Amino acid sequence: MKESTPLTLYVAYTAKPGCREAFVRQIVMEGIADTIRREEGCIRYDYYFSAQQEDKMVEQWQTQAHQRIHLQQPHMARLRELKEQYVSDTRLSRVTLEEA
Repeated sequence: MKESTPLTLYVAYTAKPGCREAFVRQIVMEGIADTIRREEGCIRYDYYFSAQQEDKMVEQWQTQAHQRIHLQQPHMARLRELKEQYVSDTRLSRVTLEEA
């Protein structure tokens, strides 16, 4: 993948029983999602609720370097704490987009 190609990640969270809405509500109330959306290089950061009980989030960054910097931001420490409280499993996959 070229460094200039946007990086799209699909992150599938499996919430602990009964914790799905509380996890997202906490991230919204604390302003973590909005803070991430304002980070340099962030193209998209959205949550989706799956009918199969998995919580899914889509991240899209201008480059892999931007995403690496994102992971080091202070608000990510709080997000990790919330994930420990509300999430039982996280699976990450990269989406490869073909250029036309």
